[in-house]
Amino acid sequence: MKQRFDRYIVWRVLAISFLLVSACSCVSWGGGSQKAYDPPGDRGPIVILLSGFLGMNDAHRSYAAEVARLGYYAVLLDGKHFNPKYNKSATAELRRVIEEAQSSPKALPGKAAVIGFSMGGGNALTLAAGMPDLVSALVAYYPMTTNISNMRSFVAQFKVPILVLAGEKDTFMNCCLIESMRAMEAAAKEGGKTFELVVYPNASHDFIWVNDKAYRAEDSADAWQRTTKMLSLYQPLH
Repeated sequence: MKQRFDRYIVWRVLAISFLLVSACSCVSWGGGSQKAYDPPGDRGPIVILLSGFLGMNDAHRSYAAEVARLGYYAVLLDGKHFNPKYNKSATAELRRVIEEAQSSPKALPGKAAVIGFSMGGGNALTLAAGMPDLVSALVAYYPMTTNISNMRSFVAQFKVPILVLAGEKDTFMNCCLIESMRAMEAAAKEGGKTFELVVYPNASHDFIWVNDKAYRAEDSADAWQRTTKMLSLYQPLH
């Protein structure tokens, strides 16, 4: 098992290193607050990614590049900019970003899948989950839930399939506590939503990033496999 994940780590680091070089065809919009990564082929389905509070760092850029490598047109955004608590135009701006992506010659026609991390995951749940006209599905990694005052009414606006990946031991700034994820899951089940919560018992915040002290190789690999399966189900390449 350990050898398998050691090989996975080496493969992933090499792939990411290659992608960071080969992704030079990506374009920056909005003063660097958005970056698009072209698929290897002519065109690909759209995936929008919202970073965590620290913005579009190397880890998020590597992840977006790896999504593009699968065959998607990946657009990485600064997730904190789309917090509706501080940006009253967040909903309109996310819609605009998706519509602009749809007009790219590198994008296939159709909706976008959305992936968010931490604050970006919480903002994705707040905004993108209520956009069934533009969004096909949503994946949220340990999403921020501190802005949710009423979980039942929050979940009521979910209109797309959702996958949440969370760490049982996540206590980072109390932003993304597992109790809130389970309350979300219960409200989604009660409301008949297409929703799945995956909890990693020994994981904390940022468990997917190789360079983070919380990194857990096996959990990271499983989360990636579940994410790609979600994309294949609701945002297929063909």
